[in-house]
Amino acid sequence: MALNIVLIEPEIPQNTGNIARTCAATGSVLHLIRPLGFSLDSKHLKRAGLDYWDLLDVRYYDSFEELLNKHDKNKFFYATTKANQTHSDVKYSDECFLVFGKETKGIPVDILNGNKEQCIRIPMRNCESARSLNLANSVGIIVYEALRQVNYLDLR
Repeated sequence: MALNIVLIEPEIPQNTGNIARTCAATGSVLHLIRPLGFSLDSKHLKRAGLDYWDLLDVRYYDSFEELLNKHDKNKFFYATTKANQTHSDVKYSDECFLVFGKETKGIPVDILNGNKEQCIRIPMRNCESARSLNLANSVGIIVYEALRQVNYLDLR
């Protein structure tokens, strides 16, 4: 049993490397949706992920639809600043999918519109200059809330 972290078209290798490190430390599966905004050989990606790469289960997809088709029975949650409910308002289960969009645009609007009840946000102050948190930080916040709710799975 493991949580699943989905990054739709990530752009910054350091963020993906940090998220990979979080996945390795928590036993979460990392799902990457192409196109990626960097090479998998990027020194920034490897450095941010340290020597955790061999501990990681990474899966690649050419589209979000491909991922959905392979995991159509699982529950999905979509992280966005546009959601009404917070990340701690919902009930997570092991093997659920936590979906995050690219750093500059977030999750595509058509995906959000089709899944409004599963959209979640991290509470933040309401001001135009603080639009969102860093992607790697957002993943960490939501992953650990989900893990808390499922009693930290096998992490104790």
